[in-house]
Formats: sequence, structure tokens, C-alpha cells
Amino acid sequence: MKLSRRLTHSRALQVGFGLAAAEWLRLTYLTNRAIVEPPDLYTTVRPHFPIIVTMWHGQHFMTPFINRGAPDQKTKVLISRHRDGEINAIAAERLGIGTIRGSGDTGGRFDLKGGVGAFKTMLDALKSGINVALTADVPKIARVAGMGVTKLAAKSGRPIYPVAMTTSRRYVIDNWDKSVVNLPFGRLAMVADGPLFVPDSDDPDVMEQSRLEIERRLNAATARAYAIADGKEEAR
Repeated sequence: MKLSRRLTHSRALQVGFGLAAAEWLRLTYLTNRAIVEPPDLYTTVRPHFPIIVTMWHGQHFMTPFINRGAPDQKTKVLISRHRDGEINAIAAERLGIGTIRGSGDTGGRFDLKGGVGAFKTMLDALKSGINVALTADVPKIARVAGMGVTKLAAKSGRPIYPVAMTTSRRYVIDNWDKSVVNLPFGRLAMVADGPLFVPDSDDPDVMEQSRLEIERRLNAATARAYAIADGKEEAR
């Protein structure tokens, strides 16, 4: 077994990496000047709780801090059962975010294959008043929304809020999703769009149009967050 794989299989090292990641993210959040768009986000979103928060994979590391504007509202995040996901789960829980473990199929659906349990758990969480956060991408295909988020919104009746968070100082990893490692001492932009409701329809065309709208809005929010963080545009 390769050394890197042995390291990520070690429970002690997983915990160590997870806790270190959480504290790095906390430092990054505390030392960046936060800019939220829209500025009254937490006032306008509260009547819609519980909500479905979605973001692109690799751009998601700062999203545990979304709850800072509504600390009384519980949120759970979907995290894969992969060994790397274990580190992410430890970090999320350290930052006060609950976790739901599972993943979708290659079509990005969580109500199929091994994701059935996770899909039901997400529905139950929303039904009990807890926000649910998850990435929108089809596994291993960046910036293409799968049907998972769409189906979750349709079956739960809860609104989607596409969200993007980034920092002016960052390091981009050369991998499939261009994962961003956010760095301290700069600007942090958070842009949210919504609410976006999805009809519970059996019509494939209706569901596809909803999926495309999620993808469009998420791309727009991401572009806007990067423009604000990089000082190319002022927040509205």
C-alpha cells in the first residue's frame, strides 16, 4: 500500500488532519474581511428555513461559516464515505456542522445506488427543520450540476440557495475540480442566490430545466464571488 494511502487510512492521522484543517479554516475566516451579497442575506433567508445550500465541489471549504449569520439554525452537510471524506467530516463537525455520509452515482443522484440512505437522511433533516448543504457537481465532472440537488428540492419542497465563497488570497490545486485552498489575511466574498424552488414533477424536461437553472445560478454566484474577492467589482 502506498504511503499516502496508509496515512489516510490511519484513524489517528485522519483525526489530526481533520482538526488541523478545521483550525486553518477558522483562522482564514477570522483574518479575512467578509463581504456578503446580498448584505441582508440572513434577514431575507430566515423565513425560508430550512433550505438546501449548494455549491461547487472544490470551492466548498469555507462554507461551514455560512451558519455564522444564523447560529441558532442547525445545518448538516453531505460528505462522501471516501477516506478523504472522513477528514472533511471531522473538520466540519469541529466547526459545528453536522454531517450526513453518502454519495451519488455518476449521474449525480443521491436517491440511487448507495446514496439511498443519505437521500432519505437529507429529506428527514429538512423535514425536522435542519438546513442541508451539498455540492452540486456530477462526481468527477466539475461545474456540471447533477440531478441530486434537483431531486432533493423536488421531493422535500424546500428551496435551493446556490452559494459561492472565496478569498482574495488562495491557492488553486491542479486536480479535477480545481480545489481552492483559502488563505488568511485578505477579503472573503460570500454570494448567495435564491430561493429557487423545484416542482415535484415526473416530466424529465421539467427536471432538466430545473437542473440547468441551478447550474446557471451557481456559475453566476461563483463568478460574482470571485469578482468581489479580487476587487474587480464592488458588492451591491
